[in-house]
Amino acid sequence: MYKYRKFGDRYVLSIDNHEEIVSAIKAFCEEKHITIGTVSGIGAVSEATLRFLDPAIKNYVDGVFTEQMEISNLIGNISTKDGELYLHIHATFGRRDYTCIGGHLMSAVLNGACELVVEDFGKGTVGRKFDPETGLNLYDFSVTEA
Repeated sequence: MYKYRKFGDRYVLSIDNHEEIVSAIKAFCEEKHITIGTVSGIGAVSEATLRFLDPAIKNYVDGVFTEQMEISNLIGNISTKDGELYLHIHATFGRRDYTCIGGHLMSAVLNGACELVVEDFGKGTVGRKFDPETGLNLYDFSVTEA
């Protein structure tokens, strides 16, 4: 599913072609017991599902894009919610006509490569809690999760 090498508190990670990115990142973080950190990367995909929050109605709208695209930016954070790993990842994808689409990354299937850096902040966690005002799962520093 992936290959990696560790450098201090960072991992250089390469996800295998045709794998689903979010699932691979989650599996990697679970394997390495990473509960707080960041992820960033680049690559190429043939399919992506992005999510956009409409703040007026506090509801998400998903879009599915099935075309060859470059990951021009993938960035996110790693935390926990209700004791479970929680990935919050955004991505920008470049299209053949050089326009871009982007949003909250729900899933993406690789078609080419995906090269990432995962930074592990070490022991501890930052929890999340649903905020009814925004409709988002925000950091909750009052919550201590094991």
